[in-house]
Amino acid sequence: MNDTDYIPRTLETTLLRALEQFPAVMLTGPRQAGKTTLLRHALASTHRYVSLDAPDAREAAVTDPRGFLAAFPAPVILDEVQNAPALLSYVKERIDDDRGARGQWVLSGSQNLLLAAGVTESLAGRVALLRLLPLSLRELAREPDRPLPWERPQRPPAGAPPPGPGASEPPPDYWPTFVRGFFPQLAAEPGLDPGLWHDSYLGTYLERDVRGMAQVGDLLQFQLFVRALAARSGQLLNLSALAGELGIALGTAKRWLSILEASYQVFTLRPYHANLNKRLVKTPKVYFTDAGMLCHLVGLRDASHAAAGPMAGTILETAVIGELLKAALHHGETARLHFWRTATGVEVDVLAQAWESGAERLVPLEVKTSATATARMARGIRGLRADLGGMVAPGYVVYLGDRRLPLGDDVTSLPLSEL
Repeated sequence: MNDTDYIPRTLETTLLRALEQFPAVMLTGPRQAGKTTLLRHALASTHRYVSLDAPDAREAAVTDPRGFLAAFPAPVILDEVQNAPALLSYVKERIDDDRGARGQWVLSGSQNLLLAAGVTESLAGRVALLRLLPLSLRELAREPDRPLPWERPQRPPAGAPPPGPGASEPPPDYWPTFVRGFFPQLAAEPGLDPGLWHDSYLGTYLERDVRGMAQVGDLLQFQLFVRALAARSGQLLNLSALAGELGIALGTAKRWLSILEASYQVFTLRPYHANLNKRLVKTPKVYFTDAGMLCHLVGLRDASHAAAGPMAGTILETAVIGELLKAALHHGETARLHFWRTATGVEVDVLAQAWESGAERLVPLEVKTSATATARMARGIRGLRADLGGMVAPGYVVYLGDRRLPLGDDVTSLPLSEL
C-alpha cells in the first residue's frame, strides 16, 4: 500500500509510546484489521520485518530459533508469531541479555488464544499488549469533517416539499457503511464486492484460525454456530438453548464461543451488578466486533433493508459498541463495558465504567435508530439513576441525528459522529 493509500490509525501513537517504555510490544487483533500495514508504515525506518507465515521462515524459527534470531537481529518485527510460539522463550532470552534496551521487539499475530499463553509464560513484565480492531468511524473518514467514502445523504420521501430557507442538511446515512463494514481493505478499495470479501474472509478464518487454534473437526457445524450466534446478536444469550438447537454439547458451544472471542470476532457484553436488593439479569449478550460481518452473516446486503428491518437496532448497537471498544483498545486501555437490565425490564444498552477521584462512575448510553431524539428515549437511564444514584454520570442517547440536545435529568442526545 502506498503512503497516499494508508489510513492513519489511532493506535499508532500508542504503539510508539509503548516502544519507548517496554523491551517488546505484542500486537494482536482479527485478521485483516491492518496490523501488518500499521507496523510496516510506522516502523519502516527503524525495524526490519519478517513474517512467520512464510514456510521457510517458519521452519527456521521452529528448528533453529537461536540461529533465526541471529539472522534477524533486533530491532525487528516478527509477524504471525503464533506460527512459532516456542520462539518467544528465545526472545525473552535476548531481552534479558540487554535489559536496558527499549522497543527492540515487535511481535504480531491474529490468534490471541495461542499468543496469550506464550506471552504469559515467556514475556510477562517485558511486553506491552496492544490490540487493533478494524477501522473506527473517525479513522474511516480520515478527517473528522470529511464524508465517509460511500456515504450518501438521506433523501426526503417522494413528493415531500423542498426544504425551506435556512433548513439544515439531512443527517448522514451510515447504513451503507454498517453493511459494508469497517475492515481496511474494504475502505481502501471501494470497488470490492463486500459480499465476496466477507465470504472469502470467513473461509480463510475457518480454515486457518479455527482449525489452527482448536482443531475444530466439523467446520460446517461451526459455521452454523457462527450464523446462529449472529441471529441472536444483542439478545440475552441462552447458550444451552442454542446448543440444543444445533445438536451440539454445551461444552462445545462454550469452547466455540471462546474461540470467537479469542480471535476478536465477537465481544461478550456482561451485565453490570451492583449490591442492590433487587433482581438483576445475569445473562450476557454477544455482539460481533464488526457490523459488516454481522450483516453478512444474517443475509443483509442492502443498506435500506438493514435500516428498515428488525435487526436495525442490533446493527446500530453493534456499531456503537465497536466504536467504544476501538476508542479504548486503540489507546492501550481496557474496555470496561456492561449493560444494565432488571428483572422488571428496566434496561440501559451500555454502561461504560470510569473512575473519578478514586470513585467508580458509570456513563450510561442508550442507542436509538431514530434521527430525532426525545426525552422518552432516556427512560432507562432515569431508572438506572433512581437505583444507583451518585454512581451514575451524565448520560447520552446515541442516535442517527446531527444535533446535541438536552433531554432532561442530565441526559444529552449524542450524534453517532460525536461518539
